[in-house]
Amino acid sequence: MMMETIGEWLAPYVNLPKEEVARRLETPPDAALGDAALPCFELARTRREAPQAIAAELSAAVDHPMLACRAVGAYLNVSLRRDAIASEWLRELEKPAFRAARASRGQRVVVDMSSPNIAKPFGIGHLRSTVIGNAIRNLLVADGYEVVRVNHLGDWGTQFGKMIAAFRAWGDPEQLQERPLEASLELYVRFHEEAERDPALVDEARAWFARLEQGDETALELWRFFVETSKREFRRIYDRLGVDFEYELGESFYNDKMPAAVERLRTAGLLEESDGALVVRLDDAALPPCIVVKSDGSSIYATRDVATASYRRETLGGDRLLYVVGAEQGVHFRQVFGVLEKLDASWSGRCEHVPFGLMRVEGKKMSTRKGRVVLLEDVLNEAVERARAIIAEKNPGLADRDAVAEAVGIGAIVFGDLKHDREGAIDFRLEDAVRFEGETGPYVQYTHARIRTLLSKAAPQHRGEAPLAAALAGDDAWALLKLLLGYPEAVRLAAERLAPSIVARYALEAAKAVNRFYHAERVLVDDPAEAAAKLRLCAAAADTLRDALTLLGVAAPERM
Repeated sequence: MMMETIGEWLAPYVNLPKEEVARRLETPPDAALGDAALPCFELARTRREAPQAIAAELSAAVDHPMLACRAVGAYLNVSLRRDAIASEWLRELEKPAFRAARASRGQRVVVDMSSPNIAKPFGIGHLRSTVIGNAIRNLLVADGYEVVRVNHLGDWGTQFGKMIAAFRAWGDPEQLQERPLEASLELYVRFHEEAERDPALVDEARAWFARLEQGDETALELWRFFVETSKREFRRIYDRLGVDFEYELGESFYNDKMPAAVERLRTAGLLEESDGALVVRLDDAALPPCIVVKSDGSSIYATRDVATASYRRETLGGDRLLYVVGAEQGVHFRQVFGVLEKLDASWSGRCEHVPFGLMRVEGKKMSTRKGRVVLLEDVLNEAVERARAIIAEKNPGLADRDAVAEAVGIGAIVFGDLKHDREGAIDFRLEDAVRFEGETGPYVQYTHARIRTLLSKAAPQHRGEAPLAAALAGDDAWALLKLLLGYPEAVRLAAERLAPSIVARYALEAAKAVNRFYHAERVLVDDPAEAAAKLRLCAAAADTLRDALTLLGVAAPERM
């Protein structure tokens, strides 16, 4: 907002459209240099003058009541007249529309996210797709899109043949009822250990999966048990994370839709035989052929994903399909999207892989087969316990201590992921994830709660007064005011780039600015008008922090 306003005021002097001036404006490296800086290098090329001379000419020419300009080398440094504009900007922050969602774009986005595998534990590795996908959904809704979240559960495949064979050999029904995911993991790990000594187990697993595909009731009964118990356990985790879905459609849902997808490709003349398999050539995209039907006549993941995309577009009405899946699947998705575009040019630009980096645990890649899994619920429980201990030490009389500990502990884990660049790798370390100081979720949550406590203590005479501009003209108040004005742009940019880290980093900077202001200036002063202005700035800051945390899927307790 600030750069757009300065751009509008400078435009008549620069002889460029206001949007272009705003685009060129930069934030000075030091606040003492001003609120914005216009580099004059591009102007020098069109005006055929030295940039330093242009900056000096503009400094002398600009005559605007809200601006003070000074040439510094090749830059025109611009300072706003704080006393003249602070009150107006504070009123802008207080408008309900300031943080409101954009008007509807009339577009529906389908987001594929989370997608854990049935009969396997919800490990810490599943955190990324879940919380990144949820935050992207919230950002897109704020940016005017209708969003449909789909949990593409891994409920089909050869692993179920392994699970059925393992259960029949070593399974304990009571253990599976009491601790379904842990017991399933133990069976899965044992199968792979035993199969190394007895390869015949692999053939037995294939036979059981074949029976499952053929509708064998014994196989189906066990498969349904694994699916229902897993979904029940997953729901407990999702509830704690505050994550929901419009649809939970597992891979099995598309079993009867794949033949039609293959037939479409055949009718379009895209299928070619290669070593007994049917493939779609993608040489023009410099990609390996996409296998659609294997040499034994069975389908493959690409077949299912082509059918899935068609369903999401045609039945769910998706104008845009996003896949929040690990970066290691990049080639696979380029192949699937390439096949769709060959099938119908209107698919171009509709599908997007939203990759995220690998999560390692203590420097090691996780492996379900080897049992090297850190359960997400264990991590959440540990974080909540640590939060509970800190609250008991610092604020033992806090009401709803357990609820606040849950919000803070889980917020620490979620924020700890989202503050990182989505595509960067993360080395998960529990000690780092649950720290309650530094650049963490609890730091932002505590800052928000601290402001709410301050506001609750303010005397009635300190509220509702007209803003006193002088009270907001101090360096720390002004820095906070400017930062808060940039929130809608941070949300817009995060939605455009599908990058929740932009909002997370913004929230950290806003929390730091609030604390600098709080420590540098006394808020509850004797002058009611000055106190009211400062309190209103604090309230705007609290509302912004709460909104940012909510977009990230993190709770914002009123007290901590």
